[in-house]
Amino acid sequence: MNFEPDLKQYTMCSVLGSCFSDRAVVFLGKHNKSGNLVAMKNFNLDSMSKTDCQLIQDEIYNTRQLMHPNLIPYVTSFLDKSQLYVVFPLMGYGSCRDLLRNHFVEGLPETVIAFVLRDVLQGLEYIHNKGLVHRAIKAGHILIRADGHASLSGLRSMCPIDKRSNLHSLPLQSANNLNWSSPEMLEQNLLGYNEKSDIYSIGITSCELANGFVPFAETDTTFMLTQKVKGLIPHLLDCTTCYPYEDNAADNGYQSEETIGVNATPVSNVYTRMFTEEFHNLVELCCQRDPESRPSAPNLLAHTFTKQVKRVNVKVTDLLRPAVPLLKTNVAEISDDLASIGGMSQQLSDLDLLTYAWDFDLNDIVPTL
Repeated sequence: MNFEPDLKQYTMCSVLGSCFSDRAVVFLGKHNKSGNLVAMKNFNLDSMSKTDCQLIQDEIYNTRQLMHPNLIPYVTSFLDKSQLYVVFPLMGYGSCRDLLRNHFVEGLPETVIAFVLRDVLQGLEYIHNKGLVHRAIKAGHILIRADGHASLSGLRSMCPIDKRSNLHSLPLQSANNLNWSSPEMLEQNLLGYNEKSDIYSIGITSCELANGFVPFAETDTTFMLTQKVKGLIPHLLDCTTCYPYEDNAADNGYQSEETIGVNATPVSNVYTRMFTEEFHNLVELCCQRDPESRPSAPNLLAHTFTKQVKRVNVKVTDLLRPAVPLLKTNVAEISDDLASIGGMSQQLSDLDLLTYAWDFDLNDIVPTL
């Protein structure tokens, strides 16, 4: 379908969220000709620095060069005076971070995680085969389509790697990704890092999806770095790894029981739930201190945990209830006249649009300047 690079061809219906450190707005939009819903990022270039514009150009270049079902696709972008608009497919469930915040505060179901990781690893395998390192894998950069399939975003941090030498520099604006970064990336030593740093991030993201929050979420950055460099392996929290009033909880990459959850909220089911041995094993393999000991993306796709999705006879969308995807069929008819959209506020509110806040820091598609 042809999505024209012209603002007049779209109707902006409601604000979905913000991005780019809250300096850009993401709108729910409608393509007038087809009636399809889209997500539209709006950047005021007058407020953007030269570095910001470079980041935008880098991501649009990276996104346009890659095409895979499990990577966020580039649709179109255009300028309207000093306003830059980027149009991309509407991901019905938003990001995994949105799902954790609004519906699954104590973690996603293990079967859902298996499906999500399968899709992410397929996209990551494609990236690595292209000689690239993602460098920013986390729940906020995993978007879930209305059909339940996952797409990896956050491509602005992506970087090519020469097989004969490793990378040494941190990506621009990496401060928000430190908890997911590998020890070798954080060390900044002469050995550098390679695509195996993405595998470490897969392990950390698995903990985030299962536990409801990322390891070291409330710890000092220096402490987090020290523990990672020492070889600490973060793990899944369940009845086999966490005990009431455990004194050494911080030694396992988490806070004490009183602050075990996001914003010091206890995880009530941590002592009763039990993850499978295969899931624990996958996380341990990914989070090993030695990068060469970590499996590759194809190895992880062949792991028992991710292979189970071939045997499971269930729809991901059923497992994601009560979350409901944002679709044309469950959004009231959108008028082309923006003045009439105000009357839809209550209808949109009933759909809990904030559940699908597209706040993933400019991680998907970026426009041509």
